[in-house]
Amino acid sequence: MTPEFLNQRKEDLLREKEEIEKELSSFANKTSENNWETNFPHNMNNSNEDEDTDEVEEYENLLPVERSLEERLMNINIALEKIEKGSYGKCDKCGKEISEERLTAIPEAKNCIECN
Repeated sequence: MTPEFLNQRKEDLLREKEEIEKELSSFANKTSENNWETNFPHNMNNSNEDEDTDEVEEYENLLPVERSLEERLMNINIALEKIEKGSYGKCDKCGKEISEERLTAIPEAKNCIECN
């Protein structure tokens, strides 16, 4: 892997990290590097049960979105750490090089195509 390729993947990862954090911040609060907490509706109004129900349903629908984005964010942070340590692009399972095509498509890829 060339330094230019690594720099481009790092830029891609940082851009994706920023986008994910922006999306998460629209409905959750950051509690740690890879952990966010979806905001529970605190303005529950007992006079309008339909509205309260809708808010709770929206909260419940956001929980799996939060989890998915947190997982992607964690994988991005791991990939960025690997770039800094010089171990980026090696398959976590077999140790072989992950193809540049795969890393271009999925910069946070942990495994080669064969082990995925």
